[in-house]
Amino acid sequence: MAWYHNFFHGLPQDAWKAAQTEEQTQLDLELLVESLDFGPDDRILDVFCGYGRHALPLARMGARMTGVDIAVDYITELESVATQEKLPLVAIADDFLAMPEVQIGVMASFDAAYCLGNSFSFFPRPDMLTFLTRIATLLKPGGRFLAHSEMVAESVLPDYQARNWQPVEDTSGESILFLVENEYAPLHSRIDSHLTYVKAGEIQSRTAQHYIYTLAELSQLFAEAGLTILDCYGTVEGDPYALGDEAVWLLAQRL
Repeated sequence: MAWYHNFFHGLPQDAWKAAQTEEQTQLDLELLVESLDFGPDDRILDVFCGYGRHALPLARMGARMTGVDIAVDYITELESVATQEKLPLVAIADDFLAMPEVQIGVMASFDAAYCLGNSFSFFPRPDMLTFLTRIATLLKPGGRFLAHSEMVAESVLPDYQARNWQPVEDTSGESILFLVENEYAPLHSRIDSHLTYVKAGEIQSRTAQHYIYTLAELSQLFAEAGLTILDCYGTVEGDPYALGDEAVWLLAQRL
């Protein structure tokens, strides 16, 4: 069982949600709208949708959204909001790699898809190819896919940090202290992160793994899956990627 099956509950979920700003979400949404080339009533797939910080606004714009995430609490929250607002949104709590394709609507293909929030680095090469192939299968011909990652080699390795810590404030105003110790496994091109979360005397620990790919390796994987990379951004505003940029946004299209 992969590490992420048992990661997303409790303080890690609270800390992730608290760390997301309205400004960052708005910039993400602007890039999604500008790059994915979709319109009202188009079907959009949000992979690792979390609590719906992107899916809900897009559904309010008129897109027919499907969100998939392994975190049951997040999906429950997303379903509740979508039901209350009567939005065109289906939320599925499952492992995207393992779930049956028919469950997310393979019979009615998606006009676009995206994976934001740095979940794109969770997979070793065989699983990454499976992930990208599934995306390609679910897209209509010409459909676009936007992937975001802070863990490509050209971003993370030039400024590799073995230790880091960061306080965030949750919705109740309480502070969550987030500490990370990283170990780089060079023969696996993987960073193993040992994470500690502290809030009001409560301590929770997790371990995460992020696989490091060069952009050339990702380009090859996209091509093997039937996706052509159209653009490679280094900022959420859509500037071209440069070595050392903090993150990458890869815009691809199904052949």
